[in-house]
Amino acid sequence: MKYVRLVVPKALVIAVASGLYLMYVNFGTIENNELTNFQILLLIKCFLGCWLGLRGILQVFFKIQPLVFKSHLFPFILVIIIIIISQLMFTA
Repeated sequence: MKYVRLVVPKALVIAVASGLYLMYVNFGTIENNELTNFQILLLIKCFLGCWLGLRGILQVFFKIQPLVFKSHLFPFILVIIIIIISQLMFTA
């Protein structure tokens, strides 16, 4: 458990940074002033991932506890939603 606590914070920062970079690369251009289904799902997934990453970084590095959703159930549900969105993006 001691080693997990050393590795996870650095991995969290790398995951958030690489996710934002991939969002930038894969989003594409907006044509006819409307978003495609893929872009909408990618935006939702990016928002949820950034929220989880920011929450984790604030907890791990700055010891700031969340003001709302203090249990681990809500972040776990968001991870499940992100996985479902990933599957929907594959079919979109």
